[in-house]
Amino acid sequence: MKNLEEEMKRPFEVDSEYPFKDHWLPYHDGYIHYIDEGQGPTVLLLHGNPTWSYLYRNVIKELHNDYRLIALDYPGFGMSKAPSHYGFTPQEHSEAVLDFIYRLDLKNFVLVVQDWGGPIGLNYAVRHRENLCGIVVMNSWAWPATLLPMKIFSLVMGGWPLGYWLQTHHNFFAKNIVPQGIYHSEKVTESLRKAYTDPFPTLKSRIPTWIFPRQIRKARSWLAEIESKLPALSDLPAQILWGTKDSAGFPPEEMAKWQRYLQMNETESLSDASHYVQEDRPDRVAASIRRVLERTS
Repeated sequence: MKNLEEEMKRPFEVDSEYPFKDHWLPYHDGYIHYIDEGQGPTVLLLHGNPTWSYLYRNVIKELHNDYRLIALDYPGFGMSKAPSHYGFTPQEHSEAVLDFIYRLDLKNFVLVVQDWGGPIGLNYAVRHRENLCGIVVMNSWAWPATLLPMKIFSLVMGGWPLGYWLQTHHNFFAKNIVPQGIYHSEKVTESLRKAYTDPFPTLKSRIPTWIFPRQIRKARSWLAEIESKLPALSDLPAQILWGTKDSAGFPPEEMAKWQRYLQMNETESLSDASHYVQEDRPDRVAASIRRVLERTS
């Protein structure tokens, strides 16, 4: 790993908003990029589509004096390189996260999830409850999609040929969906747009952003299996933080479902946040992490 870290360089430039030291972990014949900032209780931050560890930059800057914050980029996202024959499915990402946790020997940590980070992280959580001390859940899910808006979203954004064409030829998810999923439009700067589009410079590199919405339908059995095990987390201290301006299929009904499964929850609804809560209200994300750690100390 040391040799890899000495050899690696960022595949694209990021502005000073992301001032962290890069770390690189071999993964088959690819590698996983991650940041590991601060010391103290461990917090693992999982992103969704088409984001990467940049999403958590302001949360990390607020908390790194008190905690150890780790954020990785899934293979094919951010600065990570997917191994050969990698299919970019949530199941494969979850396996990559499992391997990452094992190789970094992460113990008794807080799991923070949003968007696809929910199923990817919860697939680990329901199987390794004993290794978690708490969880923070933002706009996400961990069960088969039942709401019509999410099904339509999957059919359009992850469909063929329209969805494939939008993602691969126009980088539509990174260029359009991300800015639309941030309520505070003044935060959507050119440097922010660039940070989310630069990881996908070619048609081939954009395929993972098409596979994710497609998997909302294709991964139904995998999602159902995760849901069947969610009762194992009924005693896990949880903070639920929900952006209520989210039009991407995450209405209050989905938040209520989390509340039923995570019975040890404290919930905060944010009327000034949309899907990407970490961009709209990083201060409340940081506060939720602090709170769940207070509850577990």
